[in-house]
This record gives sequence, C-alpha cells and structure tokens, in this order.
Amino acid sequence: MVSWIDAARVAVSVNMLLLAVLIYVWGRNLYQIRSKHTFGLLFFAVLLFAENAFALYFYLLDPLLSGWFSNKVPDAAWQAMVVLHVLETVGLAVLAWITWD
Repeated sequence: MVSWIDAARVAVSVNMLLLAVLIYVWGRNLYQIRSKHTFGLLFFAVLLFAENAFALYFYLLDPLLSGWFSNKVPDAAWQAMVVLHVLETVGLAVLAWITWD
C-alpha cells in the first residue's frame, strides 16, 4: 500500500519534471525573444521548481523532518498536502501542454 508521503513524493517529483520542461522551453524562448513576459514565466517556473525541490528534500533527505513526516503527521494533514500537490501537478500539466503546443 502506498503511504501518503509516497504519494506526495511522486506528485512533487512529477511537478519538478514538468517545471524542468517549462524552464527549458521558456528559457529558450527568452533567449530568442527577450521579452518581459517570457522572463516572468521563466522566473515563475524557477521559483516553483525551487519550492518543489525544497519540499522533496524535506520529504526524503532531511534527517529530522523526513522521519517526522513519515510517522507523526496525521492522515488528514497528508491528504490535504497530497491534494494540493496533485492540483499543482494538474495545473502544471495543462500549462506544459499549452506551452508545448
């Protein structure tokens, strides 16, 4: 059975993958177009990537918090966190699809 923390780790990892694609596309566009709009999209993606990397670090590697997240956080809190991560994944997937198209 998959635990809530595992579901959050997967969602955050997928978010990082989608953001890496968006950073690539928007970075390439910024290099070619050099517009403020493209810079804003790239800046947003980089910040959101950093936020997801930070979350993944805490979920996986931090010696204190990863243990606490695995054992002490109630299921209701994890369910809320997973819903937020999955909603972000859906939003990023739509944004990546529109951007790539």
